[in-house]
Amino acid sequence: MILASHQQDPSPVADSLWLSSAVAILPLLTLFVLLGVVRMKAWLASLIAFAVAVVVAVAAYRMPVGDALNSGLLGAAFGFFPIMWIVINAIWVYNLTVATGHFDVLRRSFASISDDQRVQAIIIAFCFGALMEALAGFGTPVAMSSVMLIALGFRPLKAAAVALVANTAPVAFGAIAVPITTLAGVTGLSVEDLGAMVGRQTPVLAVFVPLALVFIVDGRRGLRQTWPPALVCGVSFAVFQYLSSNFWSVPLADIVAALASALAVLAFTRVWHAAEPYQEGDAGQARPDAGVEPGAGSAGRPGVSGGSGSEDAGEPAPARAVAVAARPLRDAPLDVFRAYAPYLAVIVVFVLATRVPAITGKAPAGPGESGTGLEAVTQIVTWPGLHITTANGDPVATTFRLNYLSAAGTLLLVAGLISTVLLGIGPRRALRAYGHTLNQLKFTVLTVMLVLGLGYLMNESGQTATLGLWVAGAGGAFAFLSPILGWLGVAVTGSDTSSNSLFGALQITAAHQAGLSPVLMAAANSSGGVLGKMISPQNLAIAAAAVGYGGREGILFRRVVVWSVVFMLFMCALVYLQSTPVLDWMVVDTPAGGR
Repeated sequence: MILASHQQDPSPVADSLWLSSAVAILPLLTLFVLLGVVRMKAWLASLIAFAVAVVVAVAAYRMPVGDALNSGLLGAAFGFFPIMWIVINAIWVYNLTVATGHFDVLRRSFASISDDQRVQAIIIAFCFGALMEALAGFGTPVAMSSVMLIALGFRPLKAAAVALVANTAPVAFGAIAVPITTLAGVTGLSVEDLGAMVGRQTPVLAVFVPLALVFIVDGRRGLRQTWPPALVCGVSFAVFQYLSSNFWSVPLADIVAALASALAVLAFTRVWHAAEPYQEGDAGQARPDAGVEPGAGSAGRPGVSGGSGSEDAGEPAPARAVAVAARPLRDAPLDVFRAYAPYLAVIVVFVLATRVPAITGKAPAGPGESGTGLEAVTQIVTWPGLHITTANGDPVATTFRLNYLSAAGTLLLVAGLISTVLLGIGPRRALRAYGHTLNQLKFTVLTVMLVLGLGYLMNESGQTATLGLWVAGAGGAFAFLSPILGWLGVAVTGSDTSSNSLFGALQITAAHQAGLSPVLMAAANSSGGVLGKMISPQNLAIAAAAVGYGGREGILFRRVVVWSVVFMLFMCALVYLQSTPVLDWMVVDTPAGGR
């Protein structure tokens, strides 16, 4: 049953795009002020921002109340599946290893590679995180990298900030390049051309991200002492991401780059050592253990309160950090294998499920159609009660994809079940760990569902299109502003894929109007979008929950927002120069995208 029919109007306020934009941005301003200034809990800030978006949609955009609430419900459903379905199972896999003490073994194993936390941050947050981004995407790399860093003794806030900033350069090619294929679908440009163009933008960013990570860990001293491995990591990742995206395979760009950079850092650290290896515990910063399950050794659980330690600025420590061991322990080879086993299982399951055609199968193209392989049970349903059209009268897609078996969260669940066997965990203990995980993430689930509800409501009502058209009206300066559209889209939705779907066609239209390369502008949307991921309330909630700081996302927001803006401005400058004779030799030359 259709509740009402809503046609989007990009200039509903006094027929003025400028005034309409000033109104359309109110929900976002509300959200970020409440998070960053008022320091309100994320779920409450998201709820208030959603209420503001409903008022704007109904009062300014003349959207029926039923459609407004139903659009939010569609977004909330997407927030739970597939987004939080991924996070729940990723944290469960971690909790399984904690319950058996194997995460402590993993910590010691990483420490044996390098006892310097600055190098550990590069290997785990950037290299391993990039691999997880390539295979799963969404919030998986942030969640898994954060808890691994905590197991190595990082403070919760620092671990979350490092994981968020690291999750940038790989994002455009994440989840087997889904953002790029989505962008190709909405723009009509080829995956190869778009992948090649993005591969001439994000690799430049990748050179600097590891340097930022060592600065976050240890400030100027960290940058001064550990710039060599950081530069080796960034350059090797950049080179192989460029080569793969331009000459080998767009979908495999991140996998190739992640493995190449990890091997490069491991090889480099065999012949290079910092003059002063850095461990937070050396400075008396390790916090007392808290909430440790029997048999877990010193490995604690994120989200479990206890202990009397404190965080920066007097914040209580909600999760324990592992103190630096006075004496290094030697673990049995079987224990080391078991410690790595869950993550090896994750990689194997994802590679089989995404790269073996007989298993992967083919997804249904639309409602009522059937797929093959893992997609055989996938359903694409038209969301009931929504009928929305653009200003031109074209229908807006309001479908919901239920890919029960191929969803990244389901694959993580399978990897977790395999891990229970490899770790020797019985069904009762595994279920108890799952119940703990659900309880741990309850407010994060609520936050992410509210944030996605906000994003969908802004999209369906036309608020986001208004903001996009306003920025696109900048003429020749649009080359500089183009990445900001992608950044804004990811900041709202938490997904580079969603941002590309939202603004991809708009980038093409604006490019033609301004006489710019369409392939350059479309790629800029994806490359700029990766830098909005670290300030997306969805990702902030995931990171905060992973390190036991649920409800304190505003603290994380203030720690990473400057990095997000600085890197975004860097990308704006790069894209602008690529639109001028200075760097136009970097632009992919295609009949569709030529200038």
